[in-house]
Amino acid sequence: QVQLVESGGGLVQPGGTLRLSCAASGLTFSNYALGWFRRPLGEEREFVAVISWTNTTENSASVNGRVFVSRDNAKNMAFLRLNNLKPEDTAVYYCAASRDFYKPTRLSEYDHWGQGTQVTVSS
Repeated sequence: QVQLVESGGGLVQPGGTLRLSCAASGLTFSNYALGWFRRPLGEEREFVAVISWTNTTENSASVNGRVFVSRDNAKNMAFLRLNNLKPEDTAVYYCAASRDFYKPTRLSEYDHWGQGTQVTVSS
């Protein structure tokens, strides 16, 4: 059974840095692209960033210049770092795994999802 578990959410001050981890099990991790999405309250889930199985990355315009994604295949983990946090970064953040797409940006391109972790940016 595939499991993705996010950690690292919580309350963060504006201008601060968010660090999220995603621990994966039950899949051949190195064969998957790992994506990050977020769902602000009352809005649709949106793409944030993705890292391919060859470690190339892509991110949304809303986090351009502020985001860094990485992965550790030996530990079956993926990481998201988001700098210079803004109140509009407040959302539930999800990690997701995609086997068949190189750098997927659409929800439908992902096979497995974590349950999400709440991130609130507020002073």
